[in-house]
Formats: sequence, C-alpha cells, structure tokens
Amino acid sequence: MDLFGTRSEVTAALIATRVAKGIPWSTVAEAVGQSKEWTVAACLGQMAFNAEQARSVVKLFGLHETALPWLQIPPAKGTLAGTAPSDPLLYRLYEIVSVYGPAIKELIHEEFGDGIMSAIDFKFEVSREPRPTGDRVQLNMSGKFLPYRPF
Repeated sequence: MDLFGTRSEVTAALIATRVAKGIPWSTVAEAVGQSKEWTVAACLGQMAFNAEQARSVVKLFGLHETALPWLQIPPAKGTLAGTAPSDPLLYRLYEIVSVYGPAIKELIHEEFGDGIMSAIDFKFEVSREPRPTGDRVQLNMSGKFLPYRPF
C-alpha cells in the first residue's frame, strides 16, 4: 500500500488496481452507491466522494488511508491536457461539440430561452444500442436549465 501525496497519484493507483484486479466499474459503482457514470468520473478525479464513499473505494481497491482526503476534496474539473484531445474517442466527443454545439445551443435557446444547461445539476448514461449493422453507443445527457437573469 502506497502513501499518497496528490490526487493524481490516487487516480493512477485506482486505475492500475482496477486493471490488475479486473474490477468492473459496475462493482465500484455498487460499492459507492452511485451511477457507474458518476462513479467513473469521481474515480478519474472529476468529482468528490463523501467520507463513506471514499472509505468504500479505499477498501475495495486496498488503498492506503492517505487516499481518503484526496478522494473527498473538490477537484479541478474539466482538466483534459492540451486543446483538442488526441485520444480518438475523446476527440470524437470534442468533434461532436465543435460541429453540433452551435446547433444544440440554438435549439436550447429556442426551446428554453437565454440560458445554459447545467453541468452541476447534470447526469448522463452510457448504454449499448444493438443493431444488425453494428452496435451503437448511446449517450443520454440531462442537465437542469439555468436561465440568465437580468440584474
């Protein structure tokens, strides 16, 4: 069991242990009591666990207790390195936002008015959509609408 001095060290240990032990993300999510999507984001350092959830993660992965505070501090969110990501899957998501983002923005404004979709009051699901021509990835994102207020 290693001692941890940064959140990135804890993240690296979580990834390495999960791969070495073959722990499915669904098992981690069950131990934490959250969706697999939120749990993965938290394990990758984009969300903060509460104390009970952090203890569950430390126990499941067999990490040193010095990981506990790092799992509970508010993270720096949205910290992909560089500009456009080089990983093909992440790049495609970036491409979707680059190509369709302005259209999505227009449609949200037309339907809801001047405002944004919250990334704080937000959830998403990843699922498989079987098709005879090849399975499809289905992403379902839902965020609270937050109108801009005059002041």
